[in-house]
Amino acid sequence: MRIFITGGTKGIGQAAALHFAKCGHHVAICGNSDKIAWEQTSSNLRLINKNSLSFLGNVANYDDAAAMIDAAINAFGGIDVLINNAAISHVGFFADMKPHQWQRLIDVNLNGVINCSHVAVRQMLSQEAGGAIINISSIWGNVGASCEAVYSATKGGINTFTKALAKELGGANIRINAIAAGVVQTGMNDFLSEAEAEELMSQIPLRRFATPQEIVEALDFIVSSKYITGQIITIDGGLT
Repeated sequence: MRIFITGGTKGIGQAAALHFAKCGHHVAICGNSDKIAWEQTSSNLRLINKNSLSFLGNVANYDDAAAMIDAAINAFGGIDVLINNAAISHVGFFADMKPHQWQRLIDVNLNGVINCSHVAVRQMLSQEAGGAIINISSIWGNVGASCEAVYSATKGGINTFTKALAKELGGANIRINAIAAGVVQTGMNDFLSEAEAEELMSQIPLRRFATPQEIVEALDFIVSSKYITGQIITIDGGLT
């Protein structure tokens, strides 16, 4: 299987890349914000699977997204699965935000998914086997989060984009799903103090955050399940 993962250098994306590479799949990743993490993950991927590919580029830029995905398509002979994982966050009162801050959230989180999906879908339509796109969303896209209004809006947009595109492409055997993740042990939540983390965990019935590997287990399930499409699968430890 040929898999392209955006935001594949850290957190959920990195865990997914290493997992699928260990399973023997052809894996391509891209990263943008942390070159050191990109280099380390790229090196680890090559040790696991010499057929892996790594790209530096910005998914919020359509030309960047097209160049990276097209290069993977040319190298692998196609792409079977796209995992849209790249995302950024912003925590703070909406009234205090500046336009450039919410525009960046929209560009990376929502437009990045749309850009990469558009490039991948054009190629998947040419394959008899179709393909699959899995978008990493958030529970805040389902219910909204105080002090993360625009982030929540981008994830809500991903959810409806997922459902709409699944209806559009089902006849071409292209499955579109999303994972609405709860609080996951990644760098995106490093802003939480120890006390804040403990308070948040106390609200989760399972009393802990998810690990990236637990999200990867769901990714693996969706990839292998050929009759699941248009679903927003929530993994939040019972929080919502």
